[in-house]
Amino acid sequence: MLKLEDTYRHKGQRNALVKLLEKKGIKDSNVLKAINTLPRHFFFDTALDSHAYEDKAFPIGEGQTISQPYTVAFQSELLEVKPRDKVLEIGTGSGYQAAILYLLGAEVHSIEYQKKLFDKTKKFLSKLGISVHFYFGDGSQGIPTQAPFDKIIVTAGAPIVPTSLLKQLKVGGILVIPVGDRKTQKMMKLTKKTEKKIIQEEHDNFAFVPLLGEEGWKSQ
Repeated sequence: MLKLEDTYRHKGQRNALVKLLEKKGIKDSNVLKAINTLPRHFFFDTALDSHAYEDKAFPIGEGQTISQPYTVAFQSELLEVKPRDKVLEIGTGSGYQAAILYLLGAEVHSIEYQKKLFDKTKKFLSKLGISVHFYFGDGSQGIPTQAPFDKIIVTAGAPIVPTSLLKQLKVGGILVIPVGDRKTQKMMKLTKKTEKKIIQEEHDNFAFVPLLGEEGWKSQ
C-alpha cells in the first residue's frame, strides 16, 4: 500500500491555496472542494514538496509540467463537469488534473503522448485509488473508440482546434482547449450546439507545453 502523509500543515496550505484561487476569481464550489481535497504534494518529488501549494507550474520530467493550480481550477470551471460526465483529457501528465476530474464525479478517459509519463502516472494514480481509463498515444486525434464524450479538456497548447476532438464531442458538450503559438495561448471554450453549430468563447492567455501529434505541433 502506498504510504503518503497528508499533515495538518499540508491541509492548511491547501486551505490557503483555495482562498487564493477564490480571490483570483474561481467560483465553482465543487472545483474548490476538489482542490482542497486532493493532496497536490503527492504529485511532487520529495525535494519539491515545500513548493506544492504555491500557485505555480513545476517540471515533472519528459519536458512536461504539473499545471499551475489556478490553471487547473480555471479549466475545470469552464468545463462545467457534472457527475457521471464522460470526460476526455488530452495530456495526462502528472495525473493531477485527471484526479480533480475524478473527484468532480466524472468518468475520466485520459491520453498521454509521452510513454514514460504514461507508465509512471498510470501506476501512481491506481495506487491512490483514483479510477481513470488510461491510453497511450496521439491525444490530438482523441480516442475515437470511446467517443462521444460529454466534455473534452486539453492540457497542452494547440496550434488549432483539432477537428477530431470536435467530432468526438457530444451535441451539448464542451471542449476546453488553449490555442495559440508555442509560447502563449488563449483559453478557448467551445460548446457544440448542433453537429454544425459551435459556440466559441475566448478567455485569458495561458502558457502550456505544446500539444504534439497529427493535429498538434509535429515535433518538439
